[in-house]
Formats: sequence, C-alpha cells, structure tokens
Amino acid sequence: MRALVAMSGGVDSSVAAALMKEQGWEVMGVTMKLWQGPGGEAPTAGCCTVSDAEDARRVAARLDIPYYVWDYTEEFMSGVVGGFIDDYLTGRTPNPCVECNRTIKFSRLLAHADALDYHVVVTGHYARVTSDGGRYRLWRGVDPDKDQSYVLSMLGQDQLARLCFPVGDLTKDQTRSVADRLGLRTARKPDSQDICFVGQGNYREFLAGQGVAPTQGPIIHQDGRLLGVHHGITNFTIGQRRGLGVAVGEPLYVNDIDPDAGVVTVGNRSDLAVDEVTVEDMSWVDRPVAGSLLAQYRAHGRAVPSEVSLEDGVAIVRFAESQEALARGQTLALYLDEEVVGGGIIRTTA
Repeated sequence: MRALVAMSGGVDSSVAAALMKEQGWEVMGVTMKLWQGPGGEAPTAGCCTVSDAEDARRVAARLDIPYYVWDYTEEFMSGVVGGFIDDYLTGRTPNPCVECNRTIKFSRLLAHADALDYHVVVTGHYARVTSDGGRYRLWRGVDPDKDQSYVLSMLGQDQLARLCFPVGDLTKDQTRSVADRLGLRTARKPDSQDICFVGQGNYREFLAGQGVAPTQGPIIHQDGRLLGVHHGITNFTIGQRRGLGVAVGEPLYVNDIDPDAGVVTVGNRSDLAVDEVTVEDMSWVDRPVAGSLLAQYRAHGRAVPSEVSLEDGVAIVRFAESQEALARGQTLALYLDEEVVGGGIIRTTA
C-alpha cells in the first residue's frame, strides 16, 4: 500500500510520515509550494520557505523515503489568496486554512495522488477518522489543545476514504517524543502561529502589498452618531477594539461593516451579542444533521450548545446562550459530542 505524505517541514507531518513507514506503507513525501514573493523568490517567513523545504527534505532522507516539491502556487493564489482578499474587501472575515484544505490539500493533492496510484494522502492534522459499516466518521484529535478537526469540517465521504491523520491519536508531547526517538531534526521545531502567506506581519500590510487601495468612509456609532472617518473597511474586523481611530470616553467595538456603503459601525460590547446565524455552503461528513448540536466558530474556540434547523440547504444555528463577535465569512463547524458532522460559512448573524 502506497501513502503520499504532505510534509510541511514541521514536526507533525514529519512524524506522520515516520509512523506510516513503521506501519509498513510505501511512503513518498511531498512539500506543496503554495506561495512565493512578487518576483518569484521564496519567502523568508510564513509558508514555503527554503528552510522549511530543507527540513522536510532532511527528514525524508532520514526516513529513507523519496521526496519532491510540487508547485501549487497558481491554484493557491486563485483559490485561497484571491478569496482572502475578496472577503476583506466585502466586509467578511475569511479562514484561509479551511479554504486551503478545501481547494488544495484535499482536492488538488488528492487528485495528484490518484494520478500516481497512491492509496492514501497523509497529513499531520490532529484529528481522527474511523470507519463504521463502510461509512467514514471524523473525530476530534485526542489532544484538546491541538485539535484541528474544525479546519477539516468540509470533508466528506469520498475524501475521508482516502485520508489518514496518524498523529490524531497522539498528544503534541507524544508526537515530539516520537520525533526525538527517531532523531528527526524537526522534533523541537516551534509550531507556526501565523497565516502562512502573511507571515510575521499583519494582514493589512499583506493586503497593501497585493495592491488593495483603501477607500475612506464614515465611522458611525450604533446610536447613529458620526464619530469620524476611516481609511478602508479592510482595516476592521467584527469585534475589533483597538486601532479604531475614534474615542468617546468608553470602550468601542466594531459590530458591523457595510462594504457597499463603506460604513463601519461601532458600539458597546453588548452590541456584539449574536443569538443566531445562518450558515451557507454546508458540507456534511455523511448526511445532513439537525437538532441539538455543538457549534464551533473559531479554530481554537469552545464548541457551544446550539439548536440547528435546515432550510433549503442553509443551516440555521440558534445558540443556547448569546455569543460575541461572530462575522460573515467565518467557518462554523457542527459537532455531535466529539464527532464532526459538518461545517459551512456564516452568511448572516442576528
């Protein structure tokens, strides 16, 4: 059996490759080149750095497996970066990691594996897949602090049948211990905390570097008062408190962004309360599920009790208790206890 392992140059994917080889698989490692500088040069921070590829190559050599770098920069630019820019221009809050999984890792990479007759694609995600009567189920990873099932909530049966997440049954400490035992150079490499293509800067600097020209507009209080002028809606996200450029003697939070009118509305923290969201572009792991579920709307957030109903392909999620600072464009994943049942994109909040 042949396994294609996506190797980012980090400890998780390194150990995933090692565990597959220990289990007797014929393993090949691949680093996906997703991003490059404006002149085609390799970035020095974020993803796809020369040092990351070198770490992956050396791990592959240590494991005695073939290793390649595959270029997906065009697909990544159109499918992930382009959407990221469009979302901020239209007042939405994107999740590029989810979109990368949807359009690159578990679409383009799977198709490439098919063409080369590899049976499974392997990544270092902290999540678990089980099979029950021929149907596949997706679960949280055993390490609650590292669980990544949220960013996999768009996966369905056809994809899960071909995927393997070997470190999902381990804690992060156990993963590093395996890497230590095998003498892998990535054993103590720190985790990346940034949006991969933004790197160590902030998303506003990235947007400016992509030619996004901000347009001025009004900042209005929830009560209708004009408080000032902003220099582009891309400088704001729902729930933002700092850097608003206005002051009224009390804390203010962004609670609405109108991209058509160019208006940013601010108010008190209580104005951020959301009781209900509608979720579009729903993907289901197996079949549509309604009723009492847990809803998670941030990658490392808490899943909260909710009541879910379905209408014309849209999920209406009503929270048992009001939630704060949800935004259009965010991914919302649905769980039945520890099991992922589906996910989609928040369209409206109320």
